[in-house]
Amino acid sequence: MVNIKTLYVISHLVMIDLDIDMRQYDCPFIDTTDDVDIAFSAVQWQLDTDDETLETRLIAKGETAGALETGLRELREHPNMTECYILSKRDAVAQIGTTIEETNAMRTIDRNGGYITGPFRIEDGRERWHVGFDDDGDEDRTLAELERHNDFTVEDRDQLGPTALFDLLENSDSAMRLLEGCRSLTETERTTFEAASRAGYYETPRETTLEELADHFDISKTAVSMNLRRSERKVLKAALTALENIDDGGAH
Repeated sequence: MVNIKTLYVISHLVMIDLDIDMRQYDCPFIDTTDDVDIAFSAVQWQLDTDDETLETRLIAKGETAGALETGLRELREHPNMTECYILSKRDAVAQIGTTIEETNAMRTIDRNGGYITGPFRIEDGRERWHVGFDDDGDEDRTLAELERHNDFTVEDRDQLGPTALFDLLENSDSAMRLLEGCRSLTETERTTFEAASRAGYYETPRETTLEELADHFDISKTAVSMNLRRSERKVLKAALTALENIDDGGAH
């Protein structure tokens, strides 16, 4: 039998997850994307609170190969950058390793019991953060302090209970496979797929036609159809693979 104490503990096993659009005023990555057409996506990160530094592995993508070179040069020269080195590079994309001084926002979140729950992305002078808290008090205190030295907007807020958290962790591989399938779309396939969906092509009855989509993109109806079929095939294959993994996980 589950006692009252156990029920209390289970009911308080929640995570508050915030999706924050952030502009820090002491972040080397944000300052660099302000000046250069380059974007950074985190692959791995490690905050060292004793040394007050953040070590990261990132993917840097420039608008051109020249933009990548300029962006990496500015990043190395930033006063808050301790170390920046290239792990691999091809055309306008590079994998880099960095160590930066702890920013005000990172210090504030860590000091108030917050933690990073997902990879961050920096582009056009803004940064997308995923931050978790264990209770409302930590969240409120952190956001109040962040307002003093940073510009940010909370874009989304979820409160996940133990069942949702377990399900999320248990099916992380399925989610990653679906994400990889979406990322496999070319730019043309993605924009065509998105435009068709927004215009109601997949509604019943359809709210737009191939002819209208062809006019929108100024290409032939055959080309639109081919782009849609390729994108549908990739997304469907990824979704089916994810579903198989979910079924496999539930069978154990």
